[in-house]
Amino acid sequence: MIPLSSADTATEDTSAEDAPAEESGPSDEMREALLAEIAGLLGDSLVESHIVPGKQLYLRVTPESWKETHRVLRDEMGFKFFEFLSAIDWMPSPFGKSEDASADAGIPVTKVEDPGEIEQGFAGGETRFQVFTRVVDISHDTPGKSVGVIVKVDVPDPHEDPEPVLETLLSIYPGTNWHEREIHEMFGIGFTGHPYLEKLYLPTDFEGNPLRKDFPLLARHVKPWPGIVDVEPMPDDADESDDDSGAAAEGGDDA
Repeated sequence: MIPLSSADTATEDTSAEDAPAEESGPSDEMREALLAEIAGLLGDSLVESHIVPGKQLYLRVTPESWKETHRVLRDEMGFKFFEFLSAIDWMPSPFGKSEDASADAGIPVTKVEDPGEIEQGFAGGETRFQVFTRVVDISHDTPGKSVGVIVKVDVPDPHEDPEPVLETLLSIYPGTNWHEREIHEMFGIGFTGHPYLEKLYLPTDFEGNPLRKDFPLLARHVKPWPGIVDVEPMPDDADESDDDSGAAAEGGDDA
């Protein structure tokens, strides 16, 4: 599974954004035809769509049609291969730079006055949280290619719904099992019909959802972020450092 991320956290959009020139390039007739067929089947359930030519087709559907959309894609469109299911918290971090990977240990946990506006990725959005899947038609008639679709859905803000929920996709794609458990654990998003939404990683009595942007990751303020590597000084630098310390010591004796 693609690792869950709250830092835009734009897990589903980054690969396409690496090639912005594609946006203004030639049209993608294959995906345009595919979108037209899907739109005809989903009707009003399809809220918004976006095509990155030669890259990806994005669909945003209503929460009520989340499960049915996947049934249609599997049974009527041939998207039988489930690739991943994940979630995004689009809210800018209310802790500002203190939560960045480059922040020094010891910075106090403080909230910023204006963390910025929420900006969703391709196919837009109306809420802070979104859940998304990628399903693939591995038998598509494009020579030598499979075709994938990313399906996104808005999830209510937890202030409006303490535990926002979607229907489980287990009966459509059994592989979503632990993906849904992980999202429930890390984001606090429930899945009705899932038989076992128990924790995968955290202690049973742990409270909170660590991948929500408003959950302070205190470990980042206690010790340096694990991605920061201590850089050893080059030999010349080390010699100069020793000379300086020696000179300082001698100066101290003179004083």
